[in-house]
Amino acid sequence: MRLSALLPLLMLAPWLPAHAAPAAAVSGLSFTHNDWTLACDNTRTCRAAGYQNDEDGGNAPVSILLTRLAGPDQPVKAEVMLGQYDETKLPRQLSLQINDTKLGALAYKAADGTAVLSPAQVKTLLSTLTGTSRIVLTGNDGKRWTVSDRGASAVLLKMDEFQGRLGTPGALVRKGTKAENTVLPAVTMPVVKLAKVVPTRPADEALGESKALRAALAASTSADDCEALHPGDSVISNEGPQEITVQRLSADKLLVSQACWRAAYNTGDGYWVVNDRAPYQPRLVTTSGAGDDVRTIGESHKGRGLGDCFYSTTWGWTGTQFVKTEVSSTGLCRLVTAGGAWEMPTLVTKVQE
Repeated sequence: MRLSALLPLLMLAPWLPAHAAPAAAVSGLSFTHNDWTLACDNTRTCRAAGYQNDEDGGNAPVSILLTRLAGPDQPVKAEVMLGQYDETKLPRQLSLQINDTKLGALAYKAADGTAVLSPAQVKTLLSTLTGTSRIVLTGNDGKRWTVSDRGASAVLLKMDEFQGRLGTPGALVRKGTKAENTVLPAVTMPVVKLAKVVPTRPADEALGESKALRAALAASTSADDCEALHPGDSVISNEGPQEITVQRLSADKLLVSQACWRAAYNTGDGYWVVNDRAPYQPRLVTTSGAGDDVRTIGESHKGRGLGDCFYSTTWGWTGTQFVKTEVSSTGLCRLVTAGGAWEMPTLVTKVQE
């Protein structure tokens, strides 16, 4: 599976609940418009991040993150990160100006290049984001960082809609007179209890050489998802059969994995749960895995080769199946910092060992 097809799945994949999760599960949401992006998770917490306008040359990388919990009367919290992907000298102090209003110094950590906005500064920021606003951060050395307002109104409207705030006094965009107690409540974070696994046996590892197992994996997985299982024109499939790793999960179930695809700056491994003897009946977990510790499987992929943004998913073994325990991104690819500026999940769970 190519990254262009993978990223929307990582960002928009619905939550797969554990057996103990409440019935009324909420699916997370991601949305991007121009220089702003939004991630709301399954507890209804939302995070919106704005960046510099890359279309105007010379703008220094910077990002503002707005975080709002679900439920009535919840405040918006705001924090800033200055661009530091490339080696740069960060200022000792940082102040904020929006349009023509000077809002004073920020609570700034010079060592990290990060700052937190005060409630008064947040209030002014929110009052201008839905219109035209010029958000400028200025260091004591005179260097300036400008956060774009392009897309902010659409993103904040989507946040209000997801949290059920439209038409209420606390809405960020479309305020109204609906009672604040009509706002959708927060959802309790679901619990996923991981099952213990059984030690892998020597005979299990030998199964990795089984032609019948390889044939079962190929029959259950398309060439689009796992090129290496199907002869073709791709580099990895032309290298011949990839090594199959076999690890035991339970008395009758195994976790098998092998390399599936390789792209310019990402790779993907396939993971399946199979019976420990024929018929193997593979159940696919993912063909874009990046590693595992048997009980958990992880994906982590760059949004682009520069490595300034990532998308990740994790799964946990409940004793009967692997379920998603986290889906997250680090925001837009805007050279703010290596690995991305923020954690912006669309799925969160409490994992119990």
